[in-house]
Amino acid sequence: MTTVARPPRSKPATKPATMAQALGRALRDSMAEDQAVHVMGEDVGTLGGVFRITDGLAKEFGEDRCTDTPLAEAGILGAAVGMAMYGLRPVVEMQFDAFAFPAFEQLISHVARMRNRTRGAMPLPITVRVPYGGGIGGVEHHSDSSEAYYMATPGLTVVTPATVADAYGLLRQSIASDDPVIFLEPKRLYWTRDSWNPEAPEDVLPIGTAVVRRPGTSATLLTYGPSVPVCLEAAEAAREEGWDLEVVDLRSLVPFDDATVTESVRRTGRAVVVHESGGFGGPGGEIAARVTERCFHHLEAPVLRVAGFDIPYPPPMLERHHLPGVDRVLDAVARLQWDQ
Repeated sequence: MTTVARPPRSKPATKPATMAQALGRALRDSMAEDQAVHVMGEDVGTLGGVFRITDGLAKEFGEDRCTDTPLAEAGILGAAVGMAMYGLRPVVEMQFDAFAFPAFEQLISHVARMRNRTRGAMPLPITVRVPYGGGIGGVEHHSDSSEAYYMATPGLTVVTPATVADAYGLLRQSIASDDPVIFLEPKRLYWTRDSWNPEAPEDVLPIGTAVVRRPGTSATLLTYGPSVPVCLEAAEAAREEGWDLEVVDLRSLVPFDDATVTESVRRTGRAVVVHESGGFGGPGGEIAARVTERCFHHLEAPVLRVAGFDIPYPPPMLERHHLPGVDRVLDAVARLQWDQ
């Protein structure tokens, strides 16, 4: 059975909050409930992080639990490995997506392998928060989408929220997980607002579950993180062409919700995968392959991809051409109709 976004509850919701506020609240609540949770990273303490996600945590919980670190990502993650081995739950912030690259050796060699290496005796409950994606006018190393690297690393859970509620719920679940989680935060959505009730945890679906943000019948748009609002806008614009597009927010890239995706595509018969990461070797290739394997006899057209171009991230004035937008999504949908 497909998973569809629940309608708003009848009880009054809290006043609108931003995704940044929801993430900060998730960190604060996790630290308050569990003394083992420690936040660490560059400028997360006194400054409250570049995007102010950790604002106030050092003052409330002390610098021992919200710690400013040197500018050394490999050292930050290496320290987190040791902390987790001794029973703590470190939450590491990588200031920008591409800043995480120096920490890859620790991530690949230790974080992702420790449970398997010890035959299950030593899990590593580490959450690595990674602000990622474009749309903020950032330069190279400040707007990358590197989710394919994490997806291709066995032993890692990879999630990314697109809504305020998911930002809170998925981060709480990630911190509570006994296995390492790469928590990808879409920077362009930090200041989006929505009504949200943190006292209703049952409204948040678990990791590994996709959700239908907009039901439709003509084709399925498979997307996640910063591309979800783009696809929802494209779906509204598509109505003028007589297309009724379904939008599936994957939410969790690893583990992947094959059931929800397969049910949607088998029903619509067409699919487009949309993401900011590059097309060649990107997440869309794996997603398209999984859809084709499971839905081949239901497909009316090939599974298409709308992605960032296969180039290093461009200068700010060119990013609007690089990032998937409504027009490029609708062009792909038009190709689906033509190929039927």
